[in-house]
Amino acid sequence: MKNSFFTLIFICLFFNSYSSEKVKEKFKIYGNCGMCNEVITKAAKSVDGVIYLKWNSTTKIAKIKYDSDKTSLDKVQKKIASVGYDTEKYKADDEVYNNLHHCCKYNREN
Repeated sequence: MKNSFFTLIFICLFFNSYSSEKVKEKFKIYGNCGMCNEVITKAAKSVDGVIYLKWNSTTKIAKIKYDSDKTSLDKVQKKIASVGYDTEKYKADDEVYNNLHHCCKYNREN
């Protein structure tokens, strides 16, 4: 009886830990180089719930996987904009953008 009780608790805990939804999405981030990639990736991963972010400097497309119970794509894009990189939804503050390394200053959309 005791073993059945512990087995039931284990099963409940196991399935509860996998109940949160892992979401994969793509979005645009403006930047230029490997240094941009490091800053963008570090900013995204600092958001609780982000599992990974991979950004392609040629296409400017980021692929992200995150736990939707802990964060949202909006929060991640805001964080990336806060370190100087425009996303498809949020524009970085001019002052932060202007402080980027010269090779990281991408052509900004209006």
